[in-house]
Amino acid sequence: MLSASNLISQRGGMDVFKSINFELKAGQCVEVLGDNGAGKTTLLRTLAKIHTQYNGHFRCDNFLYQGHRLALDELLNAVENLTWHGHLRGQVRSEEQIFSALDRVEMSRNSLSPCAQLSQGQQRRVAMARWLLSVAGVWILDEPVTALDQSGQELLVRILNQHCAGGGAVLYSTHVTLPVVNKLTLVVEAVENQRFAR
Repeated sequence: MLSASNLISQRGGMDVFKSINFELKAGQCVEVLGDNGAGKTTLLRTLAKIHTQYNGHFRCDNFLYQGHRLALDELLNAVENLTWHGHLRGQVRSEEQIFSALDRVEMSRNSLSPCAQLSQGQQRRVAMARWLLSVAGVWILDEPVTALDQSGQELLVRILNQHCAGGGAVLYSTHVTLPVVNKLTLVVEAVENQRFAR
């Protein structure tokens, strides 16, 4: 579902990290680890076809990308945000489907509150509901644990396991290892003397 062969992202013509090779199959998770500045975010943005400077090859189709920014309009509530995102991707969802996804991430009680009034952890849960409404088989997630408390982390693990059990696949970066099933580990190593903020 996702693979990379001799992949090296670059900035200004300089390599960010050492060559990467991996294959992600249906039902698997790849946990991306590495020091701060090693290039984890750059790798994920490359695989999501946002960062376009690289050498090597990769294949990634039918994916959803979630970066550090959650892409929520703080003036809109959770339902409005999810509706808007669905229209952007041509994936119109009914109110029933949207409320069902919000219920799964335990946000139905706050579904009509403007996102500006939600905590960072609650906003993260709204973003997780967007994953549930997506038809993408591969989820590329940059530090999805950020801002989640213990119950939120447990919820995240359940959602990742359920997605993989249903034939999906996940690649995510993290500083907190997660107890997901069928997990592989990919360590990103910065090129010596070349460390970047992301």
